[in-house]
Amino acid sequence: MKRGECAVFTLPPELAYGVDGGNKVPPNAIVQFEVELVSWITVVDVCKDGGIIKKIIAKGETNEQPSNLDEVLVRYEARLVDGTIVAKTPEGGTEFYVKDGHLCPALPKAILTMRRGERVKLFVQPQYAFGNEGRDSSNGIHEVPSNSVLNIDLELVSFKPVIDVTGDSKVIKKILKEGEGSVVANDGATVTISYTAKLEDGTLFEKKGVDGEQPLQFVTDEEQVIAGLDRAAATMKKGEKAILTINPEYGFGSTEVQRERAAVPSHSNLVYEVEMLNFIKEKTHWEINNQEKIEAAGRIKEEGNLLFKSEKYQRAVKKYDKAADYVSEDGSFGDDELKQVKALRVSCWLNGAACSLKLKDFREAIKLCSRVLDIEFYNVKALYRRAQAYMETSDLVSAELDIKKALEADPQNREVKSIQRTLKQLQAESNKRDAKLYRNMFACLTKDSSQELKKLKIEKGEDEKRVEESGTEMETEDCC
Repeated sequence: MKRGECAVFTLPPELAYGVDGGNKVPPNAIVQFEVELVSWITVVDVCKDGGIIKKIIAKGETNEQPSNLDEVLVRYEARLVDGTIVAKTPEGGTEFYVKDGHLCPALPKAILTMRRGERVKLFVQPQYAFGNEGRDSSNGIHEVPSNSVLNIDLELVSFKPVIDVTGDSKVIKKILKEGEGSVVANDGATVTISYTAKLEDGTLFEKKGVDGEQPLQFVTDEEQVIAGLDRAAATMKKGEKAILTINPEYGFGSTEVQRERAAVPSHSNLVYEVEMLNFIKEKTHWEINNQEKIEAAGRIKEEGNLLFKSEKYQRAVKKYDKAADYVSEDGSFGDDELKQVKALRVSCWLNGAACSLKLKDFREAIKLCSRVLDIEFYNVKALYRRAQAYMETSDLVSAELDIKKALEADPQNREVKSIQRTLKQLQAESNKRDAKLYRNMFACLTKDSSQELKKLKIEKGEDEKRVEESGTEMETEDCC
């Protein structure tokens, strides 16, 4: 039934009062009930083992649920079965991070299934409460006997989403206020933010956009600010407020720096309170016309070249990938544009392969060079760089084929001749290793064969001896 539904149930005798009747109902009577479903309480077995039963008294405001990293604000009252209050939060509630746990194991497990504003009753078995040992009274918690069942009235007042921005827990973003809509700044956006920046001990070393200060404007993914602030800003929505906790690796590292209001010691963890005032996203390749795509690809490729010269290979790779996307084969370019587009695409892939070699990502270098060679079969740079990558992955046969093709196209190329000499040295070393390996293998085989032959000879000698002894015995028997 649905909430508010009215229905008539018609019950046969066997499902009503049976052959005996009862409650003024005669035997074998068909009975009708008029029923209205006024409401119900949803009951959830949180751990699927009966250990934590959750009865929902009031539903939450939204469908969002906290995650393990989030900071939650809860109110609760925990009681023993006899009504003794074990623990109770202040009127304003208690805040904690879900992953850190609180009171007993049941609480964080139940909270992960709740929504903002939801109120529930928990029936908690000992294994999710205080177990066999119980708990002594301390820190405002009443003594809990061993193997006690707990009844907990719990309300999830609110929670602040916490996001691991970098995936290594070194830049953590706690959202204080949700932003507008679902669009985030992302890489390449021009963002305007206000912030206060402090050390862990609360020392203020910088602020922008507050107390009359001008806000800060910068382009994300351009190293215009520290990496932690850069990466976090790219994940923020317009109007979002957040606290960032930034590890030194994404802050100022091992260098002591002087900022506007205080010095930042080396290896300092940083705390930024940031508000995203506005951002303008860079147009994607499907939002602009063909000429704009070609111009954008050329500009971004040049940015990659500058990064390559500065030995910032990881960032250069991203630029080359982005530039190639602007002139991808999906675009409907005209005949007069195709030559220019093809040259840009090839250049980006070749430069990306050069970065991959520097980063020792040889598989990626092979993939990018192969893309070029699918278009230009005798591109010497692609053959040269792919041969380098093959040599690094010990695929000397493929490297030799690429070098031969490159020399067919450009017999006097000094760089290709140089790696050809290197390849010959590697092949000679490989042949020596193989010869040594096979020599050892054959030596073992010869030794094993020699031992086997010796063993056979010994066994044969023993067999002959046994035959001789057997013959002597038979002759003796005959004499007797």
